[in-house]
Amino acid sequence: MSESALWREAARRLFPGGVNSPVRSFRSVGGEPFVAVRGERGRVWDADGREYVDFIGAFGPHILGHAPPAVVQAIAEVAEQGTAFGALTPHEVELGRRISEATGLERLRFVNSGTEATMTAIRLARAATGRNVIVKFDGCYHGHADGLLVRGGSGLSTFGLSDSAGVPEAIAQLTAVLPFNDADALKGWFDAHGEETAAVIVEPVAGNMGLVPPREEFLEVLRRIPRRHGALLIADEVITGFRLRYGLSGLLPEADLVCLGKVIGGGLPIGAFGGRADLMDLLAPSGPVYQAGTLAGNPLAMAAGIAVLDALATGEPYRRAEQLARHLENGLETAVRRAAVPASVVRVGSMLTLFFRAQPPANFAEAKECDTAAFARFHRAMFDAGVLLPPSQFETWFVSAAHTEADIDQAVTAAHRALLELHAGSE
Repeated sequence: MSESALWREAARRLFPGGVNSPVRSFRSVGGEPFVAVRGERGRVWDADGREYVDFIGAFGPHILGHAPPAVVQAIAEVAEQGTAFGALTPHEVELGRRISEATGLERLRFVNSGTEATMTAIRLARAATGRNVIVKFDGCYHGHADGLLVRGGSGLSTFGLSDSAGVPEAIAQLTAVLPFNDADALKGWFDAHGEETAAVIVEPVAGNMGLVPPREEFLEVLRRIPRRHGALLIADEVITGFRLRYGLSGLLPEADLVCLGKVIGGGLPIGAFGGRADLMDLLAPSGPVYQAGTLAGNPLAMAAGIAVLDALATGEPYRRAEQLARHLENGLETAVRRAAVPASVVRVGSMLTLFFRAQPPANFAEAKECDTAAFARFHRAMFDAGVLLPPSQFETWFVSAAHTEADIDQAVTAAHRALLELHAGSE
């Protein structure tokens, strides 16, 4: 039995499904959990010593690649001083200042995950408006808080239905689920339910149905309709914040509250949310909205975030990651054409998805038309060629500034072979 198999067997006896987050199971691609033991730049190694070009990138944080020396050094130096205090530290102030200056957020609060950030932003929106209903969009993931684990019903504008066991219908029905990129559905919702809606929460670029960019008319309605009805707009930039550029994505500058995570923690557990001072000052101890966290503002995560943002502030990592991602996009598009398979490539900055659908999807209903069986075969072929992709058709690939041209070339060559094999197998 291989080292990886031994670790997987031990994990199965300890953890539900053998993992501590469902997507790590690789079930949707017919695989076994990947057992990672080391990462460096754009590559990772498994427990058996095999090396892979990595486009998972911990699902988004590693824009500088694995184990960037400045981040590793910052964590080590702070760890020697203490790992947690349950008290305010200078590191919180330093990272908070950088984020505020880059984003324009007047106040922010650090938490430990994106889920905590979105969950508390919604609580804050309900308190500020005195309303209960939240609007989200089908296929957008905002963490695993009960009120966000919902799916749409039969209509275009519908109250949500529980999408997880253990979520009471009474909670799910406080969330409305609309189609992403459907401006008319959003306008229709507010015409009918505007007075009871506390907030709209949205990913400016959807990253959890695969990568789906917003249409301009959809953004335009988001920017004006909720505010017209007294509702707040919450921009979930947990993925896009500091990933597409230094600061926020720039797609929803009118957002009342913004949620952050991933990149700002350099691969350590982190989340943050922020906005106007009058809203944020409703949080305890300034106001009546309660939120707390034992490890919020943890000095290790703060130090890692400072080191990452200092590197990103030069702008060079963005230029480099964009260049490499464009190279990957072009190579995949050529491979798709040559293999004559029904697939399409979508890229925004250093984020990318290869959809097994002839036309890029505009919403989750269209994304679900993808040939997930074909993606699973493609994923296994890429894995065998030493290229590690997110183990779902509905996840985003992440390119880092630490990848090399050789990494991209290896991935493109592997994709050519995998797609040709898919084409041959379909005949």
